Amino acid sequence: SIKMDLLHSNGILIIQHLQRDYRAYQDFLNFMSHVGDPRNIFSIYFPLWFQLNQVVGTKMIWVAVIGDWFNLIFKWILFGHRPYWWVQETMMYPNKSSPCLEQFPITCETGPGSPSGHAMGSSCVWYVMVTAALSYTVRWKDRSAATLHRLTWSFLWSIFWIIQISVCISRVFIATHFPHQVILGVFAGILVAEAFEHTPAIQTATLRMYIKTNLFLFIFALGFYLVLKVIDIDLLWSVPKAKKWCANPEWINIDTTPFAGLVRNLGALFGLGLGINSEMFITSCKGENSCKMSFRLLCIAASLATLQLYNFIKIPTHTEYLFYVLSFCKSAAMPLTVVALVPYCVHSLMRTTEKKLN
Repeated sequence: SIKMDLLHSNGILIIQHLQRDYRAYQDFLNFMSHVGDPRNIFSIYFPLWFQLNQVVGTKMIWVAVIGDWFNLIFKWILFGHRPYWWVQETMMYPNKSSPCLEQFPITCETGPGSPSGHAMGSSCVWYVMVTAALSYTVRWKDRSAATLHRLTWSFLWSIFWIIQISVCISRVFIATHFPHQVILGVFAGILVAEAFEHTPAIQTATLRMYIKTNLFLFIFALGFYLVLKVIDIDLLWSVPKAKKWCANPEWINIDTTPFAGLVRNLGALFGLGLGINSEMFITSCKGENSCKMSFRLLCIAASLATLQLYNFIKIPTHTEYLFYVLSFCKSAAMPLTVVALVPYCVHSLMRTTEKKLN
C-alpha cells in the first residue's frame, strides 16, 4: 500500500542517517545486535538465572519460546519486508535511483521482518529479569529500604530501556529492520512477558504438559503454513528475496529461516521439561546441596563452560530435514545440561568431597 511504502521510505532515510553519522559506533551496534540474539537466552541468561532462582529461569524459557512462536506467526501474517531487499525492489524511487544501503555479515536474515525477533526476544527476557530483581526489593518495609527500592526501580528500568533502544538502533543500522518493526517487537515482547507474570502453572508443569505444549505449537504452526500454502500463499516468500539481494551469499544462513527458529525453541522447551522432571534434577537441585551458594556458583560456572562447547558442534546444512532434527536435539540438550546433567555432576562431586573430608 501507499502508506506502507511511505513508512518504508522514511525508514530508509533513517537507516541512511544511521549508517552515515554513526559509523564510528559500528562495532558497538554490531555487538548490541548480538546481545539481542534470542539464542543468548538459552546459552547465557538461562544458565545464570536458573541456578540463582529456578522459578525465574523456568519462566525465562517459557517466555522466550512462546514469544518467539508468536513472533513467527506475526511474521507470517504481517508479511514484513526487510530494508536490504525492499530498497532494491520498490517502485518508490524513479529511474532506478534507489538508495545504497550497506550490508553486514549479520544483515541477511531470511525470514519476514515484522516484528523484529531480536527486539521481541530481548525485551521479553530483560523484562523477566528486571521484574525478578525488583521482586526482592519490593518486600522491604522500612522507609530507607523503600527509598532504595525506588532508586533500584529507576536504575533497572533505565538499564532495560537503554538496552532495548540500543538493540533496536543496531537492527536498523545493519538494514535488517525498519524502525516500526523493532518498536513493534519491543512492545510485543513486553506483552508476552507480562502475560507470564500471571501464569504460575508453568512452574508445576509435568513432562506430559511440556510434550502437549510442544505438539500444539508445532502442529498449529505447521498447519497454518500448510493451509495458506493450499490457497497459494507461500509463507517462505522472503527466503528467495534474501538470497537474491544479499551482498554476500555466504551471509545467508539456514539458521535464520522461519522453521529453524521454531525447531530450536521447541527443542529448548522439551529439554527444559525433560530436565525438570528427571531424577537427576530432583536429586541435585532439590537435595541438601541446593541451598548452598557454592553449589549454585559451581553449577553456573560449569553450565556456562559446557554450553560454550556446544558452539563447536556444527550441524550439517546440506539436508534441510536433517538440519531440523539435529537442531532440535542440540537445543534440547542445552537446558537439559543446565537443569539436570551439570547440577547432578556437581552434586555428586560435592558429596564425594564431603565424604573424604569426614
